[in-house]
Amino acid sequence: MYTAAAGWCLPRLNNSIAAGASAECDNYTAIHVRFGFRTPQSEAQLIVKYEPVIGLEIHAQLRTRTKIFCGCSTAFGAPPNSQVCPTCLGLPGALPVLNRQAVDFAIKAALALGCAVQPESIFARKNYFYPDLPKGYQISQYEKPLALGGAVEVTAAGKTTQIGLTRIHMEEDAGKSLHEGFFDSDRNTYVDYNRSGVPLIEIVSEPDMRSAAEAAEFFTHLREVLVSIGVNDGNMEEGSLRCDANVSVRPAGQAKFGTKAEVKNVNSFRYLQKAIEYEITRQIEVLEEGGRVMQETRLWDSSTGRTHSMRSKEEAHDYRYFPEPDLPPLVVDTARIEAVRATMPELPEARRRRFVAAYALPEYDAGVLTQSSELADYYEQVARDSGNPKAASNWVMGELLRTINDRGMNIADVPLTPAALAGLVALVDKGTISSSIAKDVFGKMFDSGRSADDIVAADGLAQNSDEAALLAIVHDVMGKNADAVTQYRAGKNQTFGFLVGQVMKGSGGKANPKLANELLKRELNR
Repeated sequence: MYTAAAGWCLPRLNNSIAAGASAECDNYTAIHVRFGFRTPQSEAQLIVKYEPVIGLEIHAQLRTRTKIFCGCSTAFGAPPNSQVCPTCLGLPGALPVLNRQAVDFAIKAALALGCAVQPESIFARKNYFYPDLPKGYQISQYEKPLALGGAVEVTAAGKTTQIGLTRIHMEEDAGKSLHEGFFDSDRNTYVDYNRSGVPLIEIVSEPDMRSAAEAAEFFTHLREVLVSIGVNDGNMEEGSLRCDANVSVRPAGQAKFGTKAEVKNVNSFRYLQKAIEYEITRQIEVLEEGGRVMQETRLWDSSTGRTHSMRSKEEAHDYRYFPEPDLPPLVVDTARIEAVRATMPELPEARRRRFVAAYALPEYDAGVLTQSSELADYYEQVARDSGNPKAASNWVMGELLRTINDRGMNIADVPLTPAALAGLVALVDKGTISSSIAKDVFGKMFDSGRSADDIVAADGLAQNSDEAALLAIVHDVMGKNADAVTQYRAGKNQTFGFLVGQVMKGSGGKANPKLANELLKRELNR
């Protein structure tokens, strides 16, 4: 238990915070309300009259086991204030020691985004007071960040744009203020310092985006890259990836930027797009009514679909940056950069193109299968071992991902090995079992860890490809369903599906579908 200023409490309690409302505001309705009684046509004209200018600041927690300057765990979900020590609490006499893995992860992200890693960067103290900042300052990088430059290419609404990056710098995360969910939340705010000191990189874009859709696509692309190289888990609900948007509007054709507002508290791609769209229309309305857009920080409220003012940027604190006296300059030589580069996996966009070219997959399939490097690796092994890349894609995208999602699992936790799934694909290809039976076999494999061959043999699930036996079933079905046979022969072809179903039922679902279809059609056409 730690002491805090009046009105601020630091519990060792496992209180769950009440989930926020999830109601959303339709964007068209929001625009219509904001522009009063104007027609949709006049609203569209107003929006075209102005050009949005958007830049993003993305904070990504690095997937290290311990914090950036101490040995405390970074694991999510521990009891409040249980993963803290004198260093991350800023107690007198405690000294920071830089986490080497965090630096390597930051370098990896910089390389993946085409940034120039600087030979020397400097940590600084960013001084401000807020109760979730235990030291009274945040160790960050300011004048000399880890990496500069870089770019990301995004396509939105059929338009491809190169979005420049300004910098990537390292810093420590703050704690978390809990404003609701407790019996006395009307009087006190609780503080959990477990997150304090978790390593972050901040990725700052140039103001190159001109639509909310571009910004959402940029954020999506960055998340995909960071997850694929293993430096971030991409979990926005837990706060390990967060985004702030700087939004302004200016008359179309004007070179000078308008006054920007920073929109914070955005935790999904969809909400980012909605928040920016709302902010654009809000600023246009202010200008149309002869007002002046204020430079301020605004919060996105997903329950109302609106942003609201948090504080004026014109009154923001002077952070009084100065070099962190307890940390030497961070020197990164060429050998270290190349060592990190050697660990880089194939990036998602390159892998997508290769999947389309090498495995003849549709672009949609390739996009789904490269959502993470673990999923892409899993698919590739199934494709290689089975010899049927498209069937492998169907099984991974279908039964595997459905089962993972239903059970709240990650691909890394799947008990079914790629080799085992490839064995199932091979049994279907050989005609040993039907596709419908294969789905049942998949479920048993997933739960038991047994191979497809073992399950098929033990349960007697192999397809019946005995022509004589199937022909007898066909004749029996035709004899019992004379009316359907007559209708088929009279040209009512839809009855064929009914008769096929009866043949499959008569075989206990084990008839080879292809052979059953051929025999039935042959006998019906006699």
